[in-house]
Amino acid sequence: MNTQLVKQLLLMSILAVCGSIPLMAHAAGLPPYIDGQPLPSLAPMLERAMPGVVNIATSTNIQVSENPLMQDPFFRQFFNVPEQSRQQQKNSLGSGVIIDSKQGWVLTNNHVIDKADKILVTLHDGRQLNAELIGADPESDIAVIHIPAENLTQLPIADSSQLKVGDFVVAIGSPFGLSQTVTSGIVSALGRSGLGIEKYENFIQTDASINPGNSGGALVNLRGELIGMNTAIFAPSGGNVGIGFAIPTNMIMTIKDLLVKHGKVTRGLLGVTSQDLTPELVNAFNLENKHGAVISRIESNSPAAKAGLEPGDIIVTANGKPVKSSQDISNIVGLLQIGDKVDIDYFHGNEKKEVTAIIGKPEQPQLAGEKLHPLLQGAVLGATPKDQIEGVVINKINTASYPWRAGLRPGDVIVSANRYRVRNLDELKQAIDPDNALLINIQRGQEGFFVVLR
Repeated sequence: MNTQLVKQLLLMSILAVCGSIPLMAHAAGLPPYIDGQPLPSLAPMLERAMPGVVNIATSTNIQVSENPLMQDPFFRQFFNVPEQSRQQQKNSLGSGVIIDSKQGWVLTNNHVIDKADKILVTLHDGRQLNAELIGADPESDIAVIHIPAENLTQLPIADSSQLKVGDFVVAIGSPFGLSQTVTSGIVSALGRSGLGIEKYENFIQTDASINPGNSGGALVNLRGELIGMNTAIFAPSGGNVGIGFAIPTNMIMTIKDLLVKHGKVTRGLLGVTSQDLTPELVNAFNLENKHGAVISRIESNSPAAKAGLEPGDIIVTANGKPVKSSQDISNIVGLLQIGDKVDIDYFHGNEKKEVTAIIGKPEQPQLAGEKLHPLLQGAVLGATPKDQIEGVVINKINTASYPWRAGLRPGDVIVSANRYRVRNLDELKQAIDPDNALLINIQRGQEGFFVVLR
């Protein structure tokens, strides 16, 4: 849409308000004209694209306490009151994009369908279908579901690497449950990362209006091709302020292939920890190069260590892709599988070097709680740092899990299980009985207490 057409749009709006253009002509289906030229419209493109976007409604059964006081696990233990709960249904709404009409594959965000007991998809033509989860990747917030339907319309996929800031885009989805809602705008920025929304971030930023319920919907170009999946908004006031984020298709399709094939994404290990190269670091390292990510740590015996990389090296490209921040390294490596090669260009001091590393199998310093005890499902455990009391630290807990409801929190240290002192994961495994209740002694800061998991 050039400047002249924009001027024509503004002119028509002014004339319509002033009554100079008969609006009934447009209502009757006649094409509007200005100076003998037809007015451009997104309607033909949207007629093709909108059937490829669906509404997704999910329901999840959760257990809630009958008495609010019973939600406090320490109150229950102090008074020896058994937990009484009832089942409650939690509903949520989102959007999805049909990416394979023959297979019935629909793309959406992981957070739209996460832990859902039922996924109901409503098509553009009104059909409602129960969907089945094919695979999901929480770290990139991408999921694929399947619907058993014929006569579906899929969206063509565009190469998101060809996007430029200023390109016109259209968002299609179901904000606040208002299905088949269309908003338009431009690409405001590319390669947005470091937002803390997902572990792997390479967002398209747009000012096309995106609101709750748009998640999983389509961001398309003016040809109706999918360029991204609407995922998040920046909303300090709680509503849309013109800053929305979409996952680009090139990242989506790589993850989609893995989810369809394996049902999950198993990522490999390079073994580097990096940070952004700031002007202060450039001066401190006395570098001529001012772009890249500096390696701050190399894991021992890792692929990076075997390839000869060292702390202080500056990575500037990986597999031919420029590295401008530490997030770029995470994104590139996060799409690789065990055994894949990664070609790295880096500076060692002011000397430019090249190296090839083979992505390895990640070690397991952390162990998912469900492998230890059914009642620890949802907790991720690991070894405590050397400067802390010896035990098993809870690194992460799903807030919808039983350990969270039982009162456990990230940072808690398990120092005994069933009255046996535990200093590491192996001792914890030996001390517990997966078929019975688990008595654990928790150290939280300067406080200590017991929790019984039943």
